[in-house]
Amino acid sequence: MADTITAPGRGHGHGSDRHRVPPPHVGAELRTYLRLAWTWTRAVSQYPMALSLFTLGITLATLSEMGAVVVVFRHAGTLAGFTVYEGLLVYALAAFSFGAAQLLAGTVDHLGDHIRTGTLDTMLVRPVSPLLQLAADQFSPRRFGRIVPSLVVLVFALVACDIDWTAGRVLMLPVLLVSGVVICTSVWLLASCVQFFATDAREAANSVTYGGQALTEYPLAIYGRGLVGAVTFVVPLAFVSWQPALHLLGRPDPTGLPDFLRFLAPVVAVALALAAAGVWRFGLRRYRSTGS
Repeated sequence: MADTITAPGRGHGHGSDRHRVPPPHVGAELRTYLRLAWTWTRAVSQYPMALSLFTLGITLATLSEMGAVVVVFRHAGTLAGFTVYEGLLVYALAAFSFGAAQLLAGTVDHLGDHIRTGTLDTMLVRPVSPLLQLAADQFSPRRFGRIVPSLVVLVFALVACDIDWTAGRVLMLPVLLVSGVVICTSVWLLASCVQFFATDAREAANSVTYGGQALTEYPLAIYGRGLVGAVTFVVPLAFVSWQPALHLLGRPDPTGLPDFLRFLAPVVAVALALAAAGVWRFGLRRYRSTGS
């Protein structure tokens, strides 16, 4: 998040020479985010029928994606040596991580809209992190329609797969889930920050986020080595579902990458979060007000 909150001048730069407000405590920022999210939740709850229908639609879309995975595996028998239950494990890890990231910060991809309309300026003069405001903007509980089915499928897959539940794997499971959410949220923010420099680049950002989600819902071994290398070392989405699945299943990587990579999801999550925070600050410092 931005280390300072500053008020931009009309038609000028970010205005770092204007008044500065020290960053609040992390606990205070979390409480503010929860208040903003609760405010939006109360607003959309005024229309319960619309909220229910939207939630049902998202749930059905998620179940259809899961059904597509089952159909593909049932038709092929196995994919890259993975059974249908192991394929569902990969799918559920990806769907949960991206679903949680979209719930928590999916609206950051509207950054270009806020820049064009001048509403980002309004966020900058408030004594709250603009990133926090952007992430909580239009928060809607309908996105639980993706998270809840994903969790159900994940639990089913964990039970159905032949997993040797050692103490290390039991302890590592929540770490892998949290790391996946952090990685997806960071990728979402990094892709959205492109809009600081090209305000119409939302579709390009979505190609990384939603495209990455579709990519990671299947075992990466079905893709070419070049693509596997790109989503491991360039945009590290392999640590959202593929490497965690290999760790839980205790299987060697069929793509030939070293086994130690499956333990690096927490490290990748921290590194990517720091990179996303740095890019956000870089873009915010170079943001020029619309003057509107």
